[in-house]
Amino acid sequence: MPAGTQREADLETLLLGPVLPERDCGDCTICCTVLTVNTPDFAKPAGVPCVYLTTGGCSIHATRPHICRTWFCAWRRVASMPEEARPDRSGLLVSLTFVPEPQNCFEGVAITVRALDGRDTVASGMAATVLDSVCDQLVPVWFSDGSDKMLMHPEDAVARLVLSGEAAPDDLRDEVAAWREQYGVFASDG
Repeated sequence: MPAGTQREADLETLLLGPVLPERDCGDCTICCTVLTVNTPDFAKPAGVPCVYLTTGGCSIHATRPHICRTWFCAWRRVASMPEEARPDRSGLLVSLTFVPEPQNCFEGVAITVRALDGRDTVASGMAATVLDSVCDQLVPVWFSDGSDKMLMHPEDAVARLVLSGEAAPDDLRDEVAAWREQYGVFASDG
């Protein structure tokens, strides 16, 4: 879960869109267990249920920490994600992630699609549906099963060329140039 700074909240709105008024969390409390929270007013490790989470939901909902009032998963923001993609229904939690010391340009700020334990989202087709709804802009998208992660967008050939700085073949030139321009740190195709 993001640290909750205004800059990160602004990026979430810019990249994922505003919170959709017609969508609410309902009975979904997936984020209350799956995500890491590390803010000045509240902290919890990933995979551990929040101490305030009960079978009826958040026991301090009216006075919950700022991060819990302002953070929303991508299902609450991305209109192209179907209703069935709500995390408790789909088995996928989609969010914007911030890696303070990224290994490469695709890790710093990215969309992460997390498959939840015990759900076969690949076989059901839900993973493909959700990935299709978020792989439509110049924002990296990762798919994670909790232990491993795989870059899904851009495709491998484009990512390799962006990172290597090598000249792209004609069929990939525009896409590679767009990613390089977005991240501004790679040599341009000449």
